[in-house]
Amino acid sequence: MKITATCFLSITALLCSASLAREQHPNVLLICVDDLRPELGCYGVSYVETPNIDRLASRGRIFRRHYVQAPTCGASRCTLLTGRYGKPSNAALFQRAEQIRKAADSVPPSMPAWFREHGYTSVSVGKVSHHPGGRGGERWDDDSILEMPQSWDRHLLPAGPWKDPRGWMHGLANGEIRIDARNRAGTVEMDVIQSVEGPDSIYPDGISIEESLRQLDLLSADTEHPFFLAVGILRPHLPFGAPAKYLKPYENADLPPTPHPTKPQGRTTWHGSGEFMKYDRWGRNPNEDAEFALEVRKHYAACVSYADAQVGRILAKLDEAGETDNTIVVLWGDHGWHLGEHAIWGKHALFEESLRSPLIVSSPAVMNPGTPTDSIVETLDLFPTLCEMTGVPKPEFVHGVSLRPMLEDAAAAGHVAVAYRSGAQTIRTPTHRLILHKDGYAELYDHTSVAKETRNVAESNPDLVKELSQRLRDRLAF
Repeated sequence: MKITATCFLSITALLCSASLAREQHPNVLLICVDDLRPELGCYGVSYVETPNIDRLASRGRIFRRHYVQAPTCGASRCTLLTGRYGKPSNAALFQRAEQIRKAADSVPPSMPAWFREHGYTSVSVGKVSHHPGGRGGERWDDDSILEMPQSWDRHLLPAGPWKDPRGWMHGLANGEIRIDARNRAGTVEMDVIQSVEGPDSIYPDGISIEESLRQLDLLSADTEHPFFLAVGILRPHLPFGAPAKYLKPYENADLPPTPHPTKPQGRTTWHGSGEFMKYDRWGRNPNEDAEFALEVRKHYAACVSYADAQVGRILAKLDEAGETDNTIVVLWGDHGWHLGEHAIWGKHALFEESLRSPLIVSSPAVMNPGTPTDSIVETLDLFPTLCEMTGVPKPEFVHGVSLRPMLEDAAAAGHVAVAYRSGAQTIRTPTHRLILHKDGYAELYDHTSVAKETRNVAESNPDLVKELSQRLRDRLAF
């Protein structure tokens, strides 16, 4: 085929136009980490090894007071992916999908769908929505039941030896699958902590990250479309299993004492840590056995370091593909996790430990990178933020606000944060947390005091309870 000079110039102009479009609309890499506490080197914690997340933080903005909307995976991820307050249910996204099935026009598009509508290729790998791979059915692999319809060009979960997404979700080393941590007969089937010699691929994240790297290669090769790639990292979700090399640094480590480790007095959102306690604990309770509590904390730290290594693999591939300077990278924890604070081992409460999680935004647009901000922000702020940073139109239906001011100035003002679970809601200000129960009972905690969330001061501060209750109602009036 003969190519004329005019044809060559036309092709060159087209390629330049495509390249320019990608420069005008940066890629988005969203890394979602399950059950991750803000217990990382870049958050001032020296006893947990997270060199890759720390390097990401050094070129971005660390949000030290980021709060999720719900202390549970499904509801929190629903807020992230829709930019809207919602229901405190793990089934929130499936409920939304059912609404779409009945009347698609009545449901605003999700964040990946919005970016897809504006020219992005949207891909998800691992646990991004509540079900890894984003499907329903008994084993979470039914292609006819989508958790997020119309959202992804590809929504992937390679299950490997764990057979299916449900097995992958609660898997331990070398394909061990949790049918149920405790079966109907009361027999415990899976250990709560584990450490096995071997490469990263012997645990679930190892193989899903391999798929993430393959997708990054494919997306980078497409010079016409920017990409929205969401990668879900499972650990440190229960059970706490990671390759032995990640536990070794903690075997003889000195961890600081757990703050306020006793069950709170009076009425609170405390619970009995059922998600943790149903695993095989060899008859030991970390609330009564300090040695076991320390062992659990070390295994959790090992899982965090394992997750950090997966973050490192993703960022290295981004560098290798030459996409780092044209990609906004967000690392987000879907909620916090108690490691014995308030005698809780898990999430699901409305205390600080359940609701505060890491948030790091890295981009060339961040001014004075590596500087943290203490301004309060919420998960649902990410949708409008990413729109503003990429040049994608900001939709009117989102409930959050852009974090662009804080990316340009770490001292920029934040706002209050609200969250909810079944039967209670909470609002966090720079100085206080109010938890308002469905029947009107109030918990008020003063974060300027040494007691923080161990002493309910609602009775002695009725005016503040009234004021914050109204602000909470106003915030959730949607």
